[in-house]
Amino acid sequence: MPSFDVVSEVDIHELANAVDQANREVGNRFDFKGTDSRFELKELEVSSMSESEFQLQQMLDILQNKMVKRSIDIGCLDVKPPVTSGKHVSQQVVVQHGIDKELARKIVKIVKDSKVKVQAAIQGEQVRITGKKRDDLQQVITVLKEAKLGLPLQYTNFRD
Repeated sequence: MPSFDVVSEVDIHELANAVDQANREVGNRFDFKGTDSRFELKELEVSSMSESEFQLQQMLDILQNKMVKRSIDIGCLDVKPPVTSGKHVSQQVVVQHGIDKELARKIVKIVKDSKVKVQAAIQGEQVRITGKKRDDLQQVITVLKEAKLGLPLQYTNFRD
């Protein structure tokens, strides 16, 4: 029986490369000279530190540009508000990886409401869609692409 998985994943290696490139650009730019502006990556959380909120906004733009160039969808970013402490301002950017249970239930509901003859099952941080016909599965992919879920989805492990 044909099936595929609906996932939301980020390539961790590409994320690390994008953060390194953004750090290099911040270090080379004239408007950041003399400031202690930098990015730090810890697991799936990017911390940016600078001296003003304006510089933080510029740094966020740099990071997003580098991520787009490395084929990372910036829709998976959860940008927290800036926090001021003394002379420095910091901001956390959380990279969402995986589908949480609430979103998985929403995906299953969308699939069932589409009246396509397929089954949807939640398996950890992914949703498996199975059906009798390949065309039904492609129809489900179209329905999910049209649904605005707020998180970039990938369709992997397509089997006939």
